[in-house]
Amino acid sequence: MVDDEGKQLGIMPPWEALKIARERGLDLVEVSPRATPPVCRIINYGKFLYQQSKRQHDARKHQRSIELKEVKFRPRTGEHDFEVKKNHIVRFLKEGSKVKATIAFRGREMAHRDLGWDMMNRLIEKLAEVGQVETRPKQEGHSLTAILVPKKTKSPGGQAQARPAAATSPAPVPAGAASSARPAQETGG
Repeated sequence: MVDDEGKQLGIMPPWEALKIARERGLDLVEVSPRATPPVCRIINYGKFLYQQSKRQHDARKHQRSIELKEVKFRPRTGEHDFEVKKNHIVRFLKEGSKVKATIAFRGREMAHRDLGWDMMNRLIEKLAEVGQVETRPKQEGHSLTAILVPKKTKSPGGQAQARPAAATSPAPVPAGAASSARPAQETGG
């Protein structure tokens, strides 16, 4: 027998424990019925249930669910539409969701699967900064799918190392040298 303050009252018959609980205006709750002798506790049962539901609510509130979003393409999706859908995927990844990229083939498009594979590889390459491939692209029937997840954020030490690399970029070309270099670049490309 344990009272409402956590003190052990010892072994006693149930009717005596119930009498003590009633005197204090509380409830007698059997905590461990399989123990010998069974363990009972004097508590305010309504308050106990409220605290238990509050703990469960807090646990659910701190739990983070990851959604799986799907973005569909076609092998003949235009460049602008491709960029718009890619930007949607970037937004979903930044929000922390997984993204399933699907390229659906219909009819004779199945004869040109290489166009779909090229598009999928280009998409993965463009999303390398914000996401990484969880499930590699695979052809399943009339669709080519890949699952992308948000890229892990770097530790502060990793970001500090990235800054000097950006600082070591080539120095700007002086104004006089740029005019002589410009025609060579235009003719070369």
